[in-house]
Amino acid sequence: MKTIVAKILEDTLARAEREGVLPPWPERPNLAATIDSPKQAAHGDWASNVAMLYAKAARLPPREVATRLKDRLVDPAGAVAALEIAGPGFLNFRLVPEVWWRGLAEVAARGPRFGRSDVGAGQKVDVEFVSVNPTGPMHVGHGRGAVTGDAIAALLEATGHAVTREYYINDAGNQVKTLARSVHLRYRELFGEKVELPEESYPGEYVIGIARELAREHGDRYLRAPESEWLGPFAALAVTRVLELIRGDLAALGIRFDVWFSEKERLHETGALRAVLDDFRERDLLYDKDGAVFFRSTLHGDDKDRPVVKSTGEPTYLAGDIAYHQDKFRRGFDWCLNVWGADHHGDIPRVRAAVEELGVDPLRLRFTLVQMVNLLRDGQPFKMSKRAGTVVSLREVVEEVGADATRFFFLLRRSDAQLDFDVGLARKQSNENPVFYVQYGHARLCSILRRAAEQGLAPPRHDVEALRSLTLPEELDLAKRVLSMPELVAGAALAFEPHRLVFFLQETVAAFHGYYTRSKNSDKVIGPDPVKTRARLFLCDCLRQAMANALGILGVSAPERMERAADQDAED
Repeated sequence: MKTIVAKILEDTLARAEREGVLPPWPERPNLAATIDSPKQAAHGDWASNVAMLYAKAARLPPREVATRLKDRLVDPAGAVAALEIAGPGFLNFRLVPEVWWRGLAEVAARGPRFGRSDVGAGQKVDVEFVSVNPTGPMHVGHGRGAVTGDAIAALLEATGHAVTREYYINDAGNQVKTLARSVHLRYRELFGEKVELPEESYPGEYVIGIARELAREHGDRYLRAPESEWLGPFAALAVTRVLELIRGDLAALGIRFDVWFSEKERLHETGALRAVLDDFRERDLLYDKDGAVFFRSTLHGDDKDRPVVKSTGEPTYLAGDIAYHQDKFRRGFDWCLNVWGADHHGDIPRVRAAVEELGVDPLRLRFTLVQMVNLLRDGQPFKMSKRAGTVVSLREVVEEVGADATRFFFLLRRSDAQLDFDVGLARKQSNENPVFYVQYGHARLCSILRRAAEQGLAPPRHDVEALRSLTLPEELDLAKRVLSMPELVAGAALAFEPHRLVFFLQETVAAFHGYYTRSKNSDKVIGPDPVKTRARLFLCDCLRQAMANALGILGVSAPERMERAADQDAED
């Protein structure tokens, strides 16, 4: 739909320049980029700020530019029903219904691929997300980052990007040593010792399971051995087993990764981390202070220089990030996206500074942040404390409410806004539950189409003549909603905002439920008028396809049959 308006604008500008009412515009932008969908339906179907952009080159007030363009509108097909000038010079277009009815042909033609595009032009993109330290199973907060990253990756794939999903395994830091020591304490306990777990220990049941495995394999060999003998093998097995737990947690949500990047193997054992620090040292980007080594991040606007090596000689997280991002860009990605927890917001400028020193345009490194999750049950909060061992694991939530509800609920809000996840609500089989409401809308559409087939009606097909018979404003509104999907998917992908697709589904299904409920006693979908029935069945099929495609991008199923909610009207 936007391309139709862009072509009209292109031809109108050419006419205005040709007739001399506006001067040539040598640095004219891509006109499609000047067009957007207004937030209010009263402002038309599409709005363009082209007159405001043109005003400087034309040396005229924006409204005068808009007026001259409006007066020379080129629209041979009669697609524009009305063109109005608003505010400082916006051109607001309202298209005739015929344009929308014809546009629905694209839904039928593209089917499962409707809504997808090639705006990414095959760019190679690395999306790194989750990257939970391998010290325990995932909790609910991790789950939101996992689902958000996976949905963003799916959106980028739907818009023609070549996406690599990547998990960074932080398996070389102190937290892994702490895990190994926690396992050793439990190992000693299995042989009858009374032990006390320090506050920093990991107390979960999975630690006991790892200790049992080591006891079965090695007996009491490491009971009195010095730490230098058991720390390595205990850490190796613990990381392996915890990663198996994490992989299982992710699989329960349908999340897969193309790359599992081990910090220990890829950065430490290969010498890559030491090499990049040596390079920075040679270029006077590092200096020593109080036994530690600092990166001159203030050269790039940071408020203070940041340590890359502690006084103990251990590299900091920043050192690992520098070497890791060097590895990423050497693999040939056009750009990289990091999906990080909101608590890492302060790390962004120093990582960008380091990337720039690696010779990479910092704009090729992008970030999106994920805020915390407040887990509720029927409005009452769960108490979560990883150190106390009472954390509510992600797996528990998925097993209780299902993968669909878990994914949908995590995407209900912008990722940088805090989220309340009510497990009690997610379990409800009623319209109160947002995922049930959307999925039921899809199932209802499937039910209507099944009923038509059972009555021997022809399969839905695009028929402009039949669609012209649809005169209810709700029907035109539904067509517009369907045809907004490709633009919406592209915008959500480029903004890293999968919640936009959730909003689209909620608003579209609400519009459909309202239309169906109001019209079922008078203008039924399957009614006495065969022409209108054909048109309405096709419109329903387009809605069904758009909803299924949107749910698919989000990784949520689109059921064709569901139990009717207790408060839902029966279909007839």
